[in-house]
Amino acid sequence: MSEPQGSEGTTQRLPVIEKAPGDDLAYGPPPAPEGGDTREGRFWSARRVPAAVVAVLVLAVAGLFLYDIAAVRAHRPAMSWRRELARQLAERPLDDIWVLVGAGVAAALGLWLIVLAATPGLRAVLPMRRPEADVRAGLYREAAALVLRDRAMEVAGVQSVRVRMGRARADVRAVSHFRELGDVRADLNATLDEAIRGLGLARPPALSVHVQRPGRKG
Repeated sequence: MSEPQGSEGTTQRLPVIEKAPGDDLAYGPPPAPEGGDTREGRFWSARRVPAAVVAVLVLAVAGLFLYDIAAVRAHRPAMSWRRELARQLAERPLDDIWVLVGAGVAAALGLWLIVLAATPGLRAVLPMRRPEADVRAGLYREAAALVLRDRAMEVAGVQSVRVRMGRARADVRAVSHFRELGDVRADLNATLDEAIRGLGLARPPALSVHVQRPGRKG
């Protein structure tokens, strides 16, 4: 019989898998395409709430009119509100105040619907660069502002930071309790420029940095 080999005091060397050149994964923002700006458009919003409200209103009005017309076809009197509406439309002149108000409200609602249909919406999502044609990503403006704020807090001399992230500009207001304001502003510009490039946005926003001393208490 062979003597059983215990596991105590014995080590077995695991095989080493050598990586071929180029196997390292690069973690970071997607590479910037040649030519600079990629002109990525904003994400389109589904706008389910406005569409549902309009659909319900149209369905209710159409169903009411259809029921009244079917009642008239069945030799029953039309509803009193439709008779009154027809009389008012026939008797009131076009320059009447209520006719103008109704026309203005209808025009405003129609313009609002046209704007919703023609604009993409989702202003809170910033489009990112597309390393692949079939992959598209976006970054919320609040998340981008949080990244810039965390990077700004790493700069020496910065006590507090407030970041307002827009689609075209990042407004950074910092409070410095020591160091020269010019030096803190220069370090913030360098750090935040690098941070904005690291976000991988299709259209990096312009950076605006303001540094001031903390206000006196009392």
